[in-house]
Amino acid sequence: MRWFLRVFPGLPQGDFYKLCRGGQIRVNSSRVRGMEILRNGDVVRVPPTLNSYKTVQKKSEGGEQFSLSDLEDLRKCIIHSDNDVVVFNKPAGLAVQGGTGIKKSIDKMAAALFPYDKISLVHRIDKETSGILIVAKNQHAAQELSKQFQNKTAHKEYVALLHGTLSKQKGTIENHIAKGAVYEDLSNVPDGVHAQRAVTEYRLLGTAHGLLSWVWFSPKTGRTHQLRLHSAYTLGAPIVGDDLYGVTRGKDMGALNSLLKSRNLFLFAYKITFVHPSTRKTMTLTATVPEFMQSVLKFLEFQLP
Repeated sequence: MRWFLRVFPGLPQGDFYKLCRGGQIRVNSSRVRGMEILRNGDVVRVPPTLNSYKTVQKKSEGGEQFSLSDLEDLRKCIIHSDNDVVVFNKPAGLAVQGGTGIKKSIDKMAAALFPYDKISLVHRIDKETSGILIVAKNQHAAQELSKQFQNKTAHKEYVALLHGTLSKQKGTIENHIAKGAVYEDLSNVPDGVHAQRAVTEYRLLGTAHGLLSWVWFSPKTGRTHQLRLHSAYTLGAPIVGDDLYGVTRGKDMGALNSLLKSRNLFLFAYKITFVHPSTRKTMTLTATVPEFMQSVLKFLEFQLP
């Protein structure tokens, strides 16, 4: 019953039990009484009579709001799930962590999808960035995975479409970042500003008409907006769709916008490697390129590494 109350917050308990008695709610094709425990892989049959509850929103203390259709969309983004972790291919525009003014977030929605697990974030990616995100389902997994991200033994790889060309085909960027600015020399950091070391490996994968660059990134540190800042200010080629650090390039923008047909950020976390917290086996997972990027990459004949 707790799962249904999370997913259908407007469903009265009496109606829930009535549907169970009538056999309209089933788990793995079997009738239920409403007190069963759902487990990984169980198939829950939801009767058409509950469609009216799809517009009913779940609102938490933090102000987050999401509907049944939102949860179903997120469920479709799962690329791996077991007793310890669930891995999402996060859509662009969806926040990872809830907070003031954020209506939808991965942490709160994952808790609704897995009501019998203790959902914990172990790393984050920007709201505007799409791609792989690992979420822990219990305290042991959260502790083990958090250590891996802190110790840099968990390895993340990104691809991005940059607006501009690179002077070098590959290299390692190492500087300092603070409050949306990049500092090559710590002596230039203003008083009272705490700049953190930021390291990124990159490799050019392809170019298009001297206008676009298809680039592989591997961040060795996890600073806020690190890849976006390193692209825009260190490489001099901002990520396409970056309204925060991007720049307008006059006549180039018309042709570019007609090709892209999307205002999303063209930064994608496509691969992650980590040690499973229970099996201790090394896992490498990859995500499918989001739809808004697929047609552009096909047209430009760019592929994942």
